Amino acid sequence: MTNIHIPVSVLNLAPIREGQTTKEAIDSMVDLAQAVEKMGYTRYWIAEHHNTSTLVSSATSILIKHTLEHTSKIKVGSGGVMLPNHSPLVVAEQFGTMATIYPGRVDLGLGRAPGTDMETASALRRSQVDSVYTFPDDIQSLLTYFGPEEEQGSVKAYPGVGTNIPIYVLGSSTDSAHLAARLGLPYVFASHFAPRYMEEAISIYRMEFKPSQYLDKPYMMVCLNVIAAETDEEAKNLSTTMKQFFLNVVRGSRIKLQPPVETMDYLWTPMEAEMAESMSRMSFMGSKESIRQQLTNFQSYFNVNEIMAVSYIYDADKQKRSYEILKEVVEGR
Repeated sequence: MTNIHIPVSVLNLAPIREGQTTKEAIDSMVDLAQAVEKMGYTRYWIAEHHNTSTLVSSATSILIKHTLEHTSKIKVGSGGVMLPNHSPLVVAEQFGTMATIYPGRVDLGLGRAPGTDMETASALRRSQVDSVYTFPDDIQSLLTYFGPEEEQGSVKAYPGVGTNIPIYVLGSSTDSAHLAARLGLPYVFASHFAPRYMEEAISIYRMEFKPSQYLDKPYMMVCLNVIAAETDEEAKNLSTTMKQFFLNVVRGSRIKLQPPVETMDYLWTPMEAEMAESMSRMSFMGSKESIRQQLTNFQSYFNVNEIMAVSYIYDADKQKRSYEILKEVVEGR
């Protein structure tokens, strides 16, 4: 049976829109969190990116704390904390503190990429040893830090001990699928920018999953782009903001989130178009009926447990409306 009545959540990279200050971009991030909380979204995750002048999501834990402070019930978390950049103990203390202030509302999504270029990664790194390879051990350390006191070593995270903060393994390739399955943790695939290995990763995770004290059966989340509007035509126009965002990524340029344009034809070369569109091809786009059809098709094939939506839409009200339409679809309205 196709289940489209599933939990929906939000990922925000906290982009700065053209014409906005950095502070206004942070205010927009909070404003969206408050709006989707009212709509009944399950969780609101904030990304981690460094040395990127067009995004404000470098100090992820501070943004999470700020969002928790200005909302009342939605779960707020990281999509994700990039573990090579951080000592697991510091992460445990920060998230343990937030979970103590806001019990039951903090999620910790963990990624193994640095979320930046190599020079910046080197400036961020806690050691010159390549901590990408310590990712499995670092996750294990965090599970221990959040667990019962009697299972701790001599170094403990205070606050943190006994908070049992839910940990999610993030991935954009098949590596993390093996790891999430082995550890018996929920798995989140980043098909919003790296759809190529999604099908394979989902299949690996489900086949290799080992039940654990955290989870008795696989919990598969997929992050994808959603541009919903009143008509297909309007959604197509709004999607040119997302296309310009991905063109930025392809070119390595630093341009703020742009308003929609009539056509992309003059903005990119055919090769750039192909690269940008291959990154963003996992997108639901169109009117409510179109979104319903796309979600139904997606679920009849993948049947995931939760959808996490990213919506690069320039107009904040239209962005909220896009999330509202998605919520109406999963609620069968």
